[in-house]
Amino acid sequence: MTIKVATATATATAIALCLATSFASAQSMSKAEYDAAKERIEMNHKNAKKACDAMKDNAKDVCQEEAKGKERVDKAELENRYKPTADNARKAQQAKADADYDIAKEKCEDQSGDAQKVCKADAKAAHEKAVNAAKGKG
Repeated sequence: MTIKVATATATATAIALCLATSFASAQSMSKAEYDAAKERIEMNHKNAKKACDAMKDNAKDVCQEEAKGKERVDKAELENRYKPTADNARKAQQAKADADYDIAKEKCEDQSGDAQKVCKADAKAAHEKAVNAAKGKG
């Protein structure tokens, strides 16, 4: 009987700790911190795009896609840190999957013919796997 009580007490303590940790992390970022972080992300994006201006051809396109993808991922992750929910966590994973896919597709443009088709098919398969993982199906 005492083992059951001890186990129940330990379980209740563990649950309380998890809830307290979740609450603390949910409250760990103020609106001002969120706004400052968002502004930093936007500034980093502008600087990254400027760095792409010196490039040419597909290297420039890849650079721009990487900058755009990083901004989307960083904003989604920021939103998840500011308002941690399962939906926001899924959105952050989705943003990462989409950014990786867009970058991979752009990199495929350096190839031609069958190599390009295979590259794009591989990119699509990796994207679908990442999307399914984000949705909890993978």
